[in-house]
Amino acid sequence: MGSFSIWHWLIVLAVVLLLFGTGRVSNLMGDLAKGVKAFKKGLAEDEPSPDKPKVISSDEAATGASHKDEAHHH
Repeated sequence: MGSFSIWHWLIVLAVVLLLFGTGRVSNLMGDLAKGVKAFKKGLAEDEPSPDKPKVISSDEAATGASHKDEAHHH
């Protein structure tokens, strides 16, 4: 069972367009693009930047791991 040929994909695309119409498909693609952009933005916000202080977890605070890291930097 190999991959589908271009003709199979064209037929599937034609059936989807007939069932949903071009306006609905374009709206769905736009919503998908917005979701991908929001996901990427969320990933970018999770990365610590040099401008923002690092938030330590309760485990690090209890063990003093962040203080050990600071001692190595001085």
